[in-house]
Amino acid sequence: MGNDKHVLLGVTGSIAAYKAAELVRMLKTRGLDVRVVMTRAATRFVGALTFQTLSQNPVAVDMFERPASWSPAHIALADEADVFLIAPCTANVLAKLALGLADDLLTATALATTAPLVIAPAMNEKMWDHPATREHVAKLKAWKANVLDVAEGELACGYAGRGRLAPLETIVKAVCEAADIGNP
Repeated sequence: MGNDKHVLLGVTGSIAAYKAAELVRMLKTRGLDVRVVMTRAATRFVGALTFQTLSQNPVAVDMFERPASWSPAHIALADEADVFLIAPCTANVLAKLALGLADDLLTATALATTAPLVIAPAMNEKMWDHPATREHVAKLKAWKANVLDVAEGELACGYAGRGRLAPLETIVKAVCEAADIGNP
C-alpha cells in the first residue's frame, strides 16, 4: 500500500492545529510518507511529540537547529517534498507566504520548495473576509498555490461563520491530487 510520495505538512499556530494530527493519520493510511514542520506558535496548541509519533518521523520546528546532514533544514525539507501542505494556515502565515517572507522554518521552506503548495486556511470570519487576506489568497492562487476554501460553522472564538478549516477529507483529496496518486 505504501508509495514513495513525501508530504510535508506545515502546521501553524491555530486552534485547528489539533485537527492536523488526524490529518497525518489519514495521509499515512494512504501510504504517504509525512514529515511535519511546525511554527513555534503551533507548538503552543499541539506538541511536536504528537506529530513525531503519528508521522513516525522527526518534527522540525527551529530554523537554526543543527541539521542531520550538511544541507540546511529548510532546503532539505523543501527538496524532499512532493507536496507541501500547510494546514491549518493562519492569516499571519498566509500573509508571509504571499509576501515571500521567510522568517521561520516553515515559511523559509515554503519559499525554497518547488513542490505543489496546498494551503488550508483557518481563522475567524472577520480575518478571512479582510481585504488584506482576500488579496493574499488571490496572489497565492495566481502563483498556482491551491488555497482551499474555508468551511462554515461554529468557530473556536465563539463566532459562527466562515473560517473553519476545510473538512479533512477535502484536504486529503487535494493532497492526493497534487501528488498524483489518486484518492483510495
